[in-house]
Amino acid sequence: MIALMWGQEIVDQLPGVDLDQYGIRPRSAEGLAGIVSAPFLHGGFDHLIANTGAFLVLGSLIALTTRKFWPVTIGVALLGGLGTWLVAAANTNHIGASGLVYGFAAFLVAWGVLTRRLLSLVVSILVVVMYGGIVVGVLPGQPGISWQGHLFGALAGVVMAFVLRRKG
Repeated sequence: MIALMWGQEIVDQLPGVDLDQYGIRPRSAEGLAGIVSAPFLHGGFDHLIANTGAFLVLGSLIALTTRKFWPVTIGVALLGGLGTWLVAAANTNHIGASGLVYGFAAFLVAWGVLTRRLLSLVVSILVVVMYGGIVVGVLPGQPGISWQGHLFGALAGVVMAFVLRRKG
């Protein structure tokens, strides 16, 4: 997924190319496709770099400790994207993998609490210590930042922990 994000951003930098227009555009039929495409779209390399490290670390923790990377990723992308599409302000465009990052972090914390397995609890505590500061990102007030994407990504991560815990 990271390779696709980077490849897309390289293409998006070519003159005359504007792939970012395919992000989540709330309550518009065209914007529904953004639920799937938005995690791959970024507002430049700074934005992509900011998401890549956390995506890699948190995604790897999910893959290694729960073996549920794909169900979590798909669930967070779809549920978080749909929440953003339903609630975010009209005439806005939401792009980036940060909804997935917030979803991954929330999933890992909720998974540790719900499963009560030692390794999962240790990972949960580690995520809170390392990424606890991102909680501020779910609050409105930062221009150009999709707090809705962050909030609904995090909520989707908690939902996926509940759903996958029952299936596990």
